[in-house]
Amino acid sequence: MAAKKNFYPILILLLIGSFLCFSVWSAMRAANMGPQVTDADYYSKGLRYSSTMIEKRAAMVLGWKVTTQLVGRTLEFHLDDKDGHPVRSAKGGLFLYLRDKAASIRFPLQEIAAGVYQLNLTPSMTGEMNARLEFEHDGARLNRQLLLSL
Repeated sequence: MAAKKNFYPILILLLIGSFLCFSVWSAMRAANMGPQVTDADYYSKGLRYSSTMIEKRAAMVLGWKVTTQLVGRTLEFHLDDKDGHPVRSAKGGLFLYLRDKAASIRFPLQEIAAGVYQLNLTPSMTGEMNARLEFEHDGARLNRQLLLSL
């Protein structure tokens, strides 16, 4: 009668060997590639996270609504509260992520009427651009992501 072979010791040795190979591989990648941070300002953004969340909740409680309109080369934003009244004297900014720039560029918005904010676009701003719209007023902040197609 043939004796049964026990494969468990070989399987355990293979698992330990695989773990050691993976550990060496990951250590070499960590040592050679360096940090792969995509945002150089990640730490300060993390510290501001809780205050940003409080500002966003305040904007939700106030029921802010923003509508966007493109008139020629001018972007118009209408900011209203939950009752439909315009939000006046808010600080607004549009952060554009341009193709040839590594970071976003902030463009301040001008209030031209009660709750109406605008930004005149330059002729060089063409194609599809990612943007972030931000309004702040009395401790409340509203952020919206936009995709502009010019």
